[in-house]
Order: sequence, then C-alpha cells, then structure tokens
Amino acid sequence: MTGPTAASHGDITLLNLNLLYVRYLGSVDRELHVPLGCLYLTRAIEDAGFKVDFRDYQLNDYAEPFEVDRIIEFLGETADIVGFSCMANLLPFTLLAMREFKKRNPDKFLVLGGVGPKSVEEKIMQRFDWIDCIAVGEGELTGPELIRTIKADGNLFRVNGLYLRTASGEIVKTPDRERLADLDSQPFPAFEKVDLTRYQGYGMLSSRGCPYPCTFCSVAPVWDHKSTFRSNESIIEEMKMLHESAGVKMFLFQDEFFVSTKQRVMDFCAQLKASGLNIYWKAFGRVDLTDVEMMQAMADCGCVELRFGIESGSDRILKMVKKGFSASDAVEIVTAAQKIFPRVDAFYVWGFPFETLEDFHQTVFQMVMFRMMGVRILPSLLCLLPQTELFIEYQHQYSLDFSPELFPEYMITGHEISTSGKFKIADAHNDKYRFIKENPDIFPGFFHMDLQNNILPKLAIMRKFGFYPLETEPAGTDSCGAHSPKQAAQNIATRSV
Repeated sequence: MTGPTAASHGDITLLNLNLLYVRYLGSVDRELHVPLGCLYLTRAIEDAGFKVDFRDYQLNDYAEPFEVDRIIEFLGETADIVGFSCMANLLPFTLLAMREFKKRNPDKFLVLGGVGPKSVEEKIMQRFDWIDCIAVGEGELTGPELIRTIKADGNLFRVNGLYLRTASGEIVKTPDRERLADLDSQPFPAFEKVDLTRYQGYGMLSSRGCPYPCTFCSVAPVWDHKSTFRSNESIIEEMKMLHESAGVKMFLFQDEFFVSTKQRVMDFCAQLKASGLNIYWKAFGRVDLTDVEMMQAMADCGCVELRFGIESGSDRILKMVKKGFSASDAVEIVTAAQKIFPRVDAFYVWGFPFETLEDFHQTVFQMVMFRMMGVRILPSLLCLLPQTELFIEYQHQYSLDFSPELFPEYMITGHEISTSGKFKIADAHNDKYRFIKENPDIFPGFFHMDLQNNILPKLAIMRKFGFYPLETEPAGTDSCGAHSPKQAAQNIATRSV
C-alpha cells in the first residue's frame, strides 16, 4: 500500500516554525499563538485558486522540538513546494532542518520566508545551497505568483520579491514587491486551517510596520519605517467573527503601533463599546503617545492590560537608542496606567555596548520601583539583529562573543536558561552550536558585544535583584518578571523578536 502522493498535499506545504517560550516561576511554558502571518498568506494563496497544506509546528509535542529529525518527522509527506516561515531566534534550526529535508527530498522546491532571514538573505543564499528561494516582504501577492510560475514552469526571475540562484550560482534579487496599501482589502486569515481551541493567544493586527527609529529594534527596518493601517470597522468585524464562531473572549493586539494616534484609538474604543461585544483585550502602549484619557477609554471597553517598551531608566540611553521620551515620562505614564488597568507590563532591554554601569543602575532602580508598584517587569538581554541601526553601527567596534552560559538552553532542551557557569554542551547539540558559531554575521542574535566587561557584570546585578535566577538556585526559577504571580495561560502577555 503506497503512502499519500505529493499531489494529495496540495500545491504548497507551508510550515510555521515560530515557537514562543515564556518563563514563569518554577517553569518554562510553551505558549501557543495563532500563526497570523502564515494564515494571512494561506488565505491569499487559496483565494488565488491553489491548495495549501498548512502545518503549525507549535502544535508538536516533542520533548526535543529543535532536533532536526523531529521537524522532518512533523513534516512527513509534503507538496512539491515547501515553505518554511520563521523568526530570527529559530533561523539556525530552520536552516538545518531545511538542509536535512533537501537531502531526503532533493526534488522538492524549498522556500524560506518570514522575518527570520531579513537583511541576511543574500548571505544565506550564497552559503547554503539547499535553499532554493527566499521570499521577502508581504507574501499575499508574492506567494500565489510564485506557485503559479513554478507550476507553469515559468521564469521565477520575473516574480518580484524573491532572492534566487542562477544555474551558475549567482544570487539574484528580483525587484521589491510594493507594500499593500489597503489592508481592509485583504480577507481575514484562514482560521479554518487550525483548531482555534488549541491556542492560548488570539492575536490581532491593527497595523503593519512602525515609523519610529529605535536603534535596537527590528520592526521598523523590516517594514522600511512605514506603517499601514486597518480600519476600526475591519478590526471589530474580525473580533466579532472570532468571538461568535470560536468563543474567543481575549484578544492580544500584537502590533507595536496600536496607539498610533489618539483619535484612532478613541474612535476604536467608541465603536467597540457600541458593538456590545463582551470581550477583553490587551495592547502595546507607547509612553509618548498615551495619556490618561486614552487609557481610561481603553479600560472602559474591555482593555485589561497595557504593555510599554520602556527599555531603560537612563535618559542618556533613551536618547542614544532614540526612544523619543524621558525616564520621567515613563514613570508618569506607567504610574497612571497602573491605577487604570488590572495589569501593566514594562519591557526593558539591557546590555547595550554603550550602557555604563551608572546607566544600568538607573534602569535597575526604575525596574525595582515599578515592581514594588505591582507592574510586571520583563527585562531582556539585548538581542543583536542584523537589520538594526545599533548592530550596523557597532558590529565592528566590539567582538561578537558566543557564550554557552547565556545561550537560550530551553530552545534546545525545553528547560530554563542556564543558571550556572558550569554549563556543558551536550554532544547531541554540538552541530547546532557549531553552525551558529561559524556564521555570526547571519545569526548575531546568539552573540553578545563585550561579554566580559559589559554583559556578565550586569547579569550579576540582575541576579542579585531577582530578575534572573542566582547561580545557586535550581533551574526553573523565574527569570522574567520575578515576584510576579504566574498568570493563567489565557491571561498572559508576550512579546516576540
């Protein structure tokens, strides 16, 4: 008896390889979020007349989900075209999985997409010949045209928004695909492709992109510092559809620019309240765009959580990373928010190469103060991303240091970030570490600038104040928002790279 044919799996198999882990007291939890990007793409491809075989790797139940063989096993039989979507933290594992998949299926056409390869597409194509194509930008137009061209044995070099390889090995970038100007013209994601009851997070996108110049952040450069918006009517219509068809009661606005203008937010709140929807929601605020009147209107129509990217308690650092507000501005607005919302989250970034210990102490002081007020504190070690202004400016001024002790061990083993200096790489994972260490220009997020003088002294201070586990504490101690109570899965707020 023969197995299913490639044709039975549609015109393209699309694999979502974005995984999100959240650290809490006593455990590291995998948090499942509806894969909006892939489902938007799936909808566009199927509306063009093709069939998508969609797989969400979030739903795997493997103890070692980052093992290449597990990813290959999860894929099983596929269509002749296979698309892999990932973010930067999963890029090395995605590339290794694609290499093994290509060995076993040399005739399959492999496409890499998502924000993971952003700014390093040409290097990936030059270095890793098992990648047939990288799709860049919004995929709603590129995806259908790519499939149509391959099935017709046409010329892919005429399809915009691709990185390709010629027969002689030359890497060619086709013209950029224009951004979608009217987001309301795009249909809702293909929610029917997934079992919505399996997810804890129901994401919403009110916009795409960000115009702000924060030097460490990848969102704005990924979208060329431009934003497009959905109408409030479209957003509420989607919320109503998900509430009525799947019983969704809690929504997370995942875009960083939800509070783009006060009038837009106030209109949204008025329309949502008038709709009569009995739902709750969460969003990102921005210190310099949020005021008490806006926050009160948000709370009055179901917003139960507001999240702020504070990043630093030092005015000097805030100016250098171009946040656009002061430390006192942050104190004022977060203090006001804490009186309005059941929960307020404050995100911080530490480990900037130009961050002095005095700057860092100011940040720690502010985090401790907010924590005493009941704000959940979520500090993150600076992640170097190749498209950011900070990385471009400082990459040659400091050595890029790889540290097994700071490597996110839970990405490999499902356990907490290493808590001791005695960490030893398991033999089974040596190939992954080696692959990353050999390609620092492609995977800079796994490296650190000036480890000995910049990162490790600050980490010791963070541990003393309870924001990371002490070396003497067992693995599993909360290292993100210490002293904050663990929330029920449906009530947690997260932020991805």
